[in-house]
Amino acid sequence: IKEGALIVDVRTTEEYASGHYQNAKNIPVDQVESRIKDFGNKEGKVVVYCRSGGRSSKAKAILEANGFKNVVNGGGLSDMPEVK
Repeated sequence: IKEGALIVDVRTTEEYASGHYQNAKNIPVDQVESRIKDFGNKEGKVVVYCRSGGRSSKAKAILEANGFKNVVNGGGLSDMPEVK
């Protein structure tokens, strides 16, 4: 994250609106495949997170199946590191 990774919240837009990680982009897990271009460079670092880690695990698998090399499942929002 400190190196400029793209941070993506894969929860619903309602969950995102109720609070999200600073500078996170909202792409719900059911839209990940149709919005692959929104993730940018396939060599770039991407961190995906959700509420508990389940949906972000699915999103990570979708991204990797589409050629992304540096995807990290950040788990749930509460697992994400504090912004300093």
